[in-house]
Amino acid sequence: MSNSFGSRYRFTIFGQSHAPAIGVTVEGLPSGFAPDMDALGAFLARRAPGHGKYATARKEADAPEFISGLVDGHTCGAPVTAIIRNTDARSADYDQLRRVPRPGHADYTAFVKYGPARDVAGGGQFSGRLTAPLCVAGGLALQLLAQEGISVRARVASIGGETEPAAGEKLLEEVKAAGDSVGGVIECVAEGVPAGLGEPMFGGMENRIAQAVFAIPAVKGVEFGAGFQVGHMRGSENNDPFYFDEAGPVRTRTNHHGGILGGITSGMPIVFRAAFKPTPSIGMEQDSVDLFSHENVKLTVQGRHDPCIVLRAVPCVEAAAAAAIYDALLESRC
Repeated sequence: MSNSFGSRYRFTIFGQSHAPAIGVTVEGLPSGFAPDMDALGAFLARRAPGHGKYATARKEADAPEFISGLVDGHTCGAPVTAIIRNTDARSADYDQLRRVPRPGHADYTAFVKYGPARDVAGGGQFSGRLTAPLCVAGGLALQLLAQEGISVRARVASIGGETEPAAGEKLLEEVKAAGDSVGGVIECVAEGVPAGLGEPMFGGMENRIAQAVFAIPAVKGVEFGAGFQVGHMRGSENNDPFYFDEAGPVRTRTNHHGGILGGITSGMPIVFRAAFKPTPSIGMEQDSVDLFSHENVKLTVQGRHDPCIVLRAVPCVEAAAAAAIYDALLESRC
């Protein structure tokens, strides 16, 4: 199923943006694990809409309700299912999109694949709203990784090419006032990951992490370590010299490989960056088509949308990476 991810730590995401609820079913959690619900709630709050100057005005509590798999606050060995109720949907804002697709959005390709019965309200199953249950699965993985001494942290590296926060905020003010949007880049670092995780060829850690990260809508590129810069480097520059540190493990002087060689973790921090496109839903008039009358038309998108997805996507990147790493960790112990 395309809505499922993982082998040993496996989860399936369900729901649509304006459905009564969205949710996730997680398999592979160890029995007896007591999730820190306060920590999970704080993690989800970083992604939730309706908070911050540059977030959509849609307000959702994003409070997960665990309906199976927990007994007295502990996992019992059964699959864990959590739902998040949608309480502030305005589906009427999307009526025009049943005929006229948004440029840059999945409206058109969803019509081609699923026909007129597809759910366009809020973007349906293609909405960034579905990253909330992703953050539930990833948030639980983060807690389990922390018990193993592994941390996963992400940050906004740039907004619209601006790397300085002040310049990025100025740019956000400009695009918001113009009814436009802007993209950006998020950098993620996982530390404490042991060497030896991952499998060649299609089970490499780059493959696994990239697959999970590309589930986040608007991600258009992922690079590890020095990334595309390696295409401009010599071997003598790109190669990371090995050495033994005082504690004994083999380390490297530099980390151009981003903690992964041959798809297998080296013990150095995993470092990658994800590029996000600008929010497709913008208030400016755009050219589109009427899928039923077969006419060229103009479209002005209604509704509430983020001028920059990147700000709320940081925990989503952490969640995706954590799920992929924890899945690989469990596999290594089988």
